[in-house]
Amino acid sequence: MFSATVADTPFFLKMEADPTPHANDGCDLDFALMERIGEGDHAAFRSLVERHQNAVIGTVAKMLGNASESEDIAQQVFLRIWKNAKRYRPDAKFTTYLYTITRNLVFNETRRKSRKKEVSSDEREENSNNLIEASPDRQPDAELLQSELQRAVDDAIASLPEAQRMAVVLRRYEQLSYEEIADVLKLSVSAVKSLLFRARTSLREALSGYLAE
Repeated sequence: MFSATVADTPFFLKMEADPTPHANDGCDLDFALMERIGEGDHAAFRSLVERHQNAVIGTVAKMLGNASESEDIAQQVFLRIWKNAKRYRPDAKFTTYLYTITRNLVFNETRRKSRKKEVSSDEREENSNNLIEASPDRQPDAELLQSELQRAVDDAIASLPEAQRMAVVLRRYEQLSYEEIADVLKLSVSAVKSLLFRARTSLREALSGYLAE
């Protein structure tokens, strides 16, 4: 659970420590499934989707800030995997391949939305301020405070530039290493660390009303 004090800084602001690695990451199984999918095996495809759909849907939802769109984008991700399975080569972890496809589709969607300008920056800023500012005579209970903090966190992450946002999501929610994130974003490891540092600074500023002692 998130805390409202600096002493218990929320985990997404702690970017230095390496996440706990997944046990073997299931790479061998993913590679075997992809080989079968390349041969047109629908059962193998269903197994692969079941293994990774929650992670993909969660990543898309955090990137777009809209859970209702996440399943549609996730379907596009797996459709691309199915179509390109014959050309897939296990040169890196399957999850790197998976999140690279996810990144491409998410970035395309965010740019499409940016062109449409469905939500103005002024409106987004106003909504963010409304979440952080509290009435002086109001004493919210722990559950309400937690809910408001989560909404503020979601808004703060959504306001980050897309590369920073993707780096934060992959690092702290999907537990990818710096090297894996670098592969997904086509950046150097040092560039990824710089992205995460800037993202952490922005998040601290955006959530200062909750982190103050």
